[in-house]
Amino acid sequence: MKTNKTSRTAQFMALFRAIETQRNQSDKLFSDPFAIHFLEPKLRFAVRLSKNTVIRKYISNVIQQKIPGAFSSGLARTKYIDDLLQTTIKDGVNQLIILGAGFDTRAMRLELLKAIPTIEIDHPNTSNFKIQTLKNRIGPLSKNITYCQIDFNTQSLDQLAEQHNFDFTKPTTILWEGVTNYLNADAIDKTFAFISRFPKGSYVIFTYVHSDILTNPDAFLGGKKLLDDLEKLEERWTFGFLPSELNDYLNRFDLTLIDDLSAVNYREKYVPNRNESGYEFYRVAIAKK
Repeated sequence: MKTNKTSRTAQFMALFRAIETQRNQSDKLFSDPFAIHFLEPKLRFAVRLSKNTVIRKYISNVIQQKIPGAFSSGLARTKYIDDLLQTTIKDGVNQLIILGAGFDTRAMRLELLKAIPTIEIDHPNTSNFKIQTLKNRIGPLSKNITYCQIDFNTQSLDQLAEQHNFDFTKPTTILWEGVTNYLNADAIDKTFAFISRFPKGSYVIFTYVHSDILTNPDAFLGGKKLLDDLEKLEERWTFGFLPSELNDYLNRFDLTLIDDLSAVNYREKYVPNRNESGYEFYRVAIAKK
């Protein structure tokens, strides 16, 4: 990420959620009325136009040409994680920590989370932009959310936890969406070691990319172009897992893999009628301590 800018990929995800919110109530996967506020003016204009079915289809086709599979994958992923998150709350979790929160608005838009203490952790550029945008365009910040700032590649979550007196006695869900692919192996290990400090009954929900996308991007539709575009944005992907090795890796941190779905799987589950291909290398996993 450029040092003086917010994450461009966080903007893309907000754009996808904002467009989905414009769909008819009976046809939308979810509603995120906050997402549009994080967008540049021209993107906000496009979102408002997307209420028209023809224009929405045109925008969807443009996105598909530029980033095959990203749009439908991002929407299905959002809904899937919403459902996973709410399942963990119903299972007794009473604290949420969002690592690399970006423009995630779940703590505001999901009714079940409004009574759950939430800690959002992100890079200062994105975090400060998010806070200021919420204050300027929506109003007072939600009282259940605490915002903390960190650079995951250079700073320690343990130090941050000590500084802000994190409570490691509560069953906690740690949500880590859209981050692991930007880190290095050491940062990944340290983050899972941090996650392992939470008590039995805690969960981690995280995304990752299949490691083959980094070594053989041509094996995936649009893979090479995507990596080239990310390089230009200075948001290069640097880490992936082999799905076959994930369970053993998590066991090192006293975590048991519950499920691990690819974009193919959660698209089939949530958007079977939106015919897109691409982004098959992107995955969502959930594990429990």
